[in-house]
Amino acid sequence: MLKIYQQTIKNKVTFEGIGLHTGKESKINIIPGTEDQGIIFKRIDLEKDNIVVASYDNVSSAILCTTLKNKKGVKVSTVEHLLAALYVAEIDNVTIEINSDEVPIMDGSAKKFVDGIKKAGLKKLSKKRKYLKILDKVELIDGKRKIFVEPNTTSSFEVNFQLNYKNKIIGNQKNLVNFQTDQLDDICQSRTFCLFEDIEKIKKNGLAKGGSLENAVVVGNDKILNKDGLRNKNEFVNHKILDLAGDFMLSGYRVLGKISCFHGGHELTNSFIKKLISSEKSFLLTELKDIIISENIASNRTIRLAASA
Repeated sequence: MLKIYQQTIKNKVTFEGIGLHTGKESKINIIPGTEDQGIIFKRIDLEKDNIVVASYDNVSSAILCTTLKNKKGVKVSTVEHLLAALYVAEIDNVTIEINSDEVPIMDGSAKKFVDGIKKAGLKKLSKKRKYLKILDKVELIDGKRKIFVEPNTTSSFEVNFQLNYKNKIIGNQKNLVNFQTDQLDDICQSRTFCLFEDIEKIKKNGLAKGGSLENAVVVGNDKILNKDGLRNKNEFVNHKILDLAGDFMLSGYRVLGKISCFHGGHELTNSFIKKLISSEKSFLLTELKDIIISENIASNRTIRLAASA
């Protein structure tokens, strides 16, 4: 169900762990925010210029993860799983204190973030949430990769994602998820993944210093190298859907429309968000109407008129 009003968390929540790419220990405190604040990272290991706003304008790199950078060059990387958790938990405004330059990877999914945020509780704020309602199709094609958004009739955020890997374990896995009506546990607990053959190359590029079978699914030619295998049959594509939801939080709005993505990733998604926001005639910024409750005294019934965009 779509929320009418903006929300934040009720109580502070803390997470600690290793950074996937830096290999550094990292700690974050998620603190309640105010109306229209949005998602703000605060590098508490730095004394000044330490605010990094979670916005598509601040994406400095999208190679294997999404990295944000402010005008002074201060960075926070691997933000996508945490942002996806905030999306799923219906959070609009928080300050995220972080003592490092990378969000902890936890188990490679968003599950621990979602569980902790929900346990901290939600707080409704006084201002209404703005939605970006798609009116016309917007498309971005990059070689064999493609992403587009089009209007839907359900006033919801739908993601149709398809992978295209030569590896026979991953293959052409696909899934369609409606973030308003579907059960999202499989999405939240799906972990980041990589091919075993790519690990050496990734590490030579100075990345994945903190990667292990504890926080990523590693795929060989003909088997999953993790002892317990996959968490769900669509874990590969479900993680890509999780990443996409996190990156879309950087738009500053919750999108009402159907996203279709073919063999995409952070780079394609972030480029697409910039194109979408610049396509002003293709969307409408809107709020939901309040739910009207009227008492029918004669029949002693309560009539609820559902909110609509």
